[in-house]
Amino acid sequence: MNNRELKDLSLSPIEDLITEDFGPENSQERVLFEMECDAFIIGEQLKEERLRAGLTQEQLASRVGTKKSFISRVEKGHADIQLSTLVRLFRGLGRQVSVRVL
Repeated sequence: MNNRELKDLSLSPIEDLITEDFGPENSQERVLFEMECDAFIIGEQLKEERLRAGLTQEQLASRVGTKKSFISRVEKGHADIQLSTLVRLFRGLGRQVSVRVL
């Protein structure tokens, strides 16, 4: 759907709504919002892969040498983790991490 069709439906593009709620791109509030979104997405991906592997949070934690509470925080998007930790978590699930700069 293009912008004209959205306006005909009285809908706004998601970008406009995000800007309205969190400010323009590169504003402090917007950057924080986008970082929280990224953390949430990574957490969901970790949870999905952990469940696919048939592991509990405790089992994954044991595999990678951390605590269940840390796995829980990452899956909920409440942990600011280093890239090396992210790689270790996914390797514990037999997966690889790829980073792409856009």
